[in-house]
Amino acid sequence: MTRLSHLTLRNFLIALHDLLATTAALFAAFYLRFEGGEGFFERLPLLFQILPYFLAFSVVVFFVLNLTTTKWRFISLPDALNIIRAATVLTVALLVLDYIFVAPNVRGAFFLGKVTIVLYWFLEIAFLSALRMAYRYFRYTRVRRHARSDDAAPTLLIGRAADAEVLLRGIESGAIKRIWPVGVLSPSLADRGQFIRNLPVLGGIDDFEDVIADFAKRNKPIARLVMTPSAFEPDAHPESILMRARKLGVIVNRMPSLESGDTPRLTAVAVEDLLLRPSEKIDYLRLESLIRGKAVIVTGGGGSIGSEICERVVAFGAARLLIVENSEPALYAVTEALAAHSAAQIEGRIADIRDRERIMRLMAEFKPDMVFHAAALKHVPILERDWSEGVKTNIFGSMNVADAALAAGAEAMVMISTDKAIEPVSMLGLTKRFAEMYCQALDRDLAAASGGAKPPMRLISVRFGNVLASNGSVVPKFKAQIEAGGPVTVTHPDMVRYFMTIREACDLVVTAATHALGAQHSDVSVYVLNMGQPVKIVDLAERMIRLSGLQPGYDIDIVFTGMRPGERLHEILFASEEPTREIGVPGIMAAQPNEPPMQTLRKWIAALEQAIARDDRATIRTILKDAVPEFGSTAA
Repeated sequence: MTRLSHLTLRNFLIALHDLLATTAALFAAFYLRFEGGEGFFERLPLLFQILPYFLAFSVVVFFVLNLTTTKWRFISLPDALNIIRAATVLTVALLVLDYIFVAPNVRGAFFLGKVTIVLYWFLEIAFLSALRMAYRYFRYTRVRRHARSDDAAPTLLIGRAADAEVLLRGIESGAIKRIWPVGVLSPSLADRGQFIRNLPVLGGIDDFEDVIADFAKRNKPIARLVMTPSAFEPDAHPESILMRARKLGVIVNRMPSLESGDTPRLTAVAVEDLLLRPSEKIDYLRLESLIRGKAVIVTGGGGSIGSEICERVVAFGAARLLIVENSEPALYAVTEALAAHSAAQIEGRIADIRDRERIMRLMAEFKPDMVFHAAALKHVPILERDWSEGVKTNIFGSMNVADAALAAGAEAMVMISTDKAIEPVSMLGLTKRFAEMYCQALDRDLAAASGGAKPPMRLISVRFGNVLASNGSVVPKFKAQIEAGGPVTVTHPDMVRYFMTIREACDLVVTAATHALGAQHSDVSVYVLNMGQPVKIVDLAERMIRLSGLQPGYDIDIVFTGMRPGERLHEILFASEEPTREIGVPGIMAAQPNEPPMQTLRKWIAALEQAIARDDRATIRTILKDAVPEFGSTAA
């Protein structure tokens, strides 16, 4: 579809306005230059001859520079620059007309003259801008009037000027409703005493209680507080803000980061927001170039990570998406959620990745370009008890997905792995490491068979730690325990874990795929995400209790229950015998673990199949220990 096919009646009315403005500017420039005297009237006949051609040219200029298709409601600095560009192009056209075509050939003297041309430039800008700015101001005042009158809550904004400005634009455009900003509290000294879109910066974050008290004395009580992303930086002490707001009875919301293209909106503040390290800057154009127009399969698409990957690939422009999930409620939930706001063709299928024939058939029918393999059993204590189920899903299921993706002609398969696969001490880590080894070996064999050319498919694994608010995460568990009145259970006082948001993890997973499929035909097959600084679990528990308005050890007890089978105190991101290297992508590093040849893996796999059939736990353990010598589990 071309831009012309999308033109509406409104666009034609805008074009008519611009033609009238251009005509008026041209005649006004002549009138002012020649003071309405004989010189003006002598030039009118030739001016009327030139005018149709000049206006036809101006229509093209306005369309090319987007003046015809820009909504006046949102006119801004870039649109003002386009008006200046259009006026400049038309002024240069008049200059060429006067100095090259008209003056020497028709009149023997200049028709327009330099003064007329300069006047025209100023008048054209003024006439094109006047009605646009007037309409923009009318809409701006109307939105503000509605915002103030529709039971809008008097609101303080917390954060730096740049963040507050985004929020104010959202209010002015009508995207954010029912709040009326009365001031900004900024952590930046440079913002103090300044105005942001006519809203005063009333002080720093430490002035929070004083500002609220001052408004209360004036019978203008603050009802709401909106924290922007910069208010959650450690130096801003977000926990202190939330606790003081709770004591004062002020509702607190947050505005999420808009880096990923989200629509401006307000959401509730969650404890997860206080754990966030600065997010890596994601190159979204790079991700869109990989996903746009592609057919994508996500296994385990109903889980926390799988559903977020589905959400992201749809946002990046996937043409078709097949969600493979063995839980009927989870499959229904994710397909309904995506169908509500997606233009992609979305299909959901119930299937177990252990069912090799079913997975092979589904992939052959769908013919994916990309496969994201998120399906797994991943609860550490459960897998320590039920070894064979972990082997069937995490090892044989992953092999089925990899083989089916290759047979279906996929460009890449990306397996979601875990930091627990590094020098594993649990069956989760061990089975995931074995699955990594299979993908590595198959990826290496395909690269060798291609003889230096681009291999038919890339197989990569991406490791990362805990994601906030995922199924089985400690955060929702602690929330439930606090709501129940305690106690909050922590396994060990020194237990430490890495955390990141699901959104960032999934964006970095797709970013790793772009690197693996890059022009250099990367030889990296295991990627590790930068998880930032680890978080002490007992500190997290205490923080969550305080944010609930309670005191640890007084209102809510913290009980240490002891480490569970397969757990370790400190997760690690790289093995001691595992070389690592930077790949030039923020937030991601390459791991180069040992990779046995496929022939050796096939022997272990055959032996595992026999041991699984007999439910021979001792043999299963021996085989896996041979395959992954660094395995250090002491679970029985």
